[in-house]
Amino acid sequence: MLYRTAFSLICMLLLTTGCNQSSDSSRAIAKTSILRVGYIGATKIPVGPFGWAMKRGILARGLPAKVTLAQFGNGPDLNEALVAGQLDLGIYGDTPAIILRARGFKTRLIRINQFNSNAWLVTKKNGPRSVAELKGQIVATQKGSYMHRYLLGLLDAAGIAKETKVIHLASRDAQSALERGDIAAYAAPDELGALLKSQGYPVIDEAIHHPGLAGTSVIVSTDNFLAQQPDIPQKLNQVLAAAIKDIKAHSQDYYKFNAQITGYPIAVVKVSYTLNQLSENPFPEPGLQLLEGTKKFLVSQGLAKSDFKLANWVFDKPKGQSD
Repeated sequence: MLYRTAFSLICMLLLTTGCNQSSDSSRAIAKTSILRVGYIGATKIPVGPFGWAMKRGILARGLPAKVTLAQFGNGPDLNEALVAGQLDLGIYGDTPAIILRARGFKTRLIRINQFNSNAWLVTKKNGPRSVAELKGQIVATQKGSYMHRYLLGLLDAAGIAKETKVIHLASRDAQSALERGDIAAYAAPDELGALLKSQGYPVIDEAIHHPGLAGTSVIVSTDNFLAQQPDIPQKLNQVLAAAIKDIKAHSQDYYKFNAQITGYPIAVVKVSYTLNQLSENPFPEPGLQLLEGTKKFLVSQGLAKSDFKLANWVFDKPKGQSD
C-alpha cells in the first residue's frame, strides 16, 4: 500500500534563466513543469549527491526544472508510487529497484548513486556472538532493502537460513527492540549500524567483509517519463557528477551537511559514508557487478519474479565507458 503520509512537497527549485531556448535539448527540458523525485529516509532532502546538489545550487543551475521531493520509509512503498505514476525518479536501494523491474514494470536505470554501502549485523547486548549462534533466533531488518538482501545472503551462506526467522522492522525501531530483547540481531544500514556500535552494541558481521553482499543505491525512472523527457538523464548525470566532484573537494563541509540533516555525529557519518562509494561515472563497473550479483541472488531465491539483462535496464550507457 502506498505510503501516502510520506507524500508531501518539500522543496521547489525555480526555473533558471539564461538557457538557450534555440536548443532542442533545452526546449525539451524547459517543458518539464515538475520533476517528481522519491527517496528513502527520514531527512528533509536526500543525503547523498542529489541533496548536496540542491544545497549548493548545482541542481538549480544544471537542471532547469521544478523539483518536488517525496519521502518514503522503505523501497516497496516507493515502488508503489512509481507504479501509480506519482513519481518520475526514484532514489533508493538496489533490491526493491530490481524486484520492481523483475515484475515487468518498465523502469530504466539512470545512475548508480552509491555502491559498496555497508550493512551492520548488530546484536543485543549479552546476545549472540557469531552468525552461527543466530540459528533458531529472531533476526530483523527492513524488508525489501539492501540490508535484507545482505542478511538473507549471509544466513544462506552460513547454512542457517531455514532455521532463522527474519522479520520486518523499521530502522527507527531497531534499538528499542534490541534493548527489550525482542530480537537477537538487526541488519542495520550504514549510519545506524555505526551509531549502535559506538553505543556499545556488538557487531558480529558487516556486508563489506563479503564480496557481493554490499549494497548499491540507484536512481531509476519510468519508460513513460523518459519517452517524454529523454534529455533528463544526461542533464541529471552531469549535475550529479559535478556534485560528487564538489563533495570530494569539500569533504568536511559535506560531512557537516550530512550530520546536520541526519542528526548523526560527524564521526559516525565519516565511518559510514566513505567517499570511495561515489563515482562521477554514472555506471562504475564495481557497482554494475554488485547489481548483477544482487539480481542473480534475488532471482535464485524467488524474490525477483523473473530475470532480465542488466544491460537492457541501463539507460543509454555510453560504449567503452570506464570508471
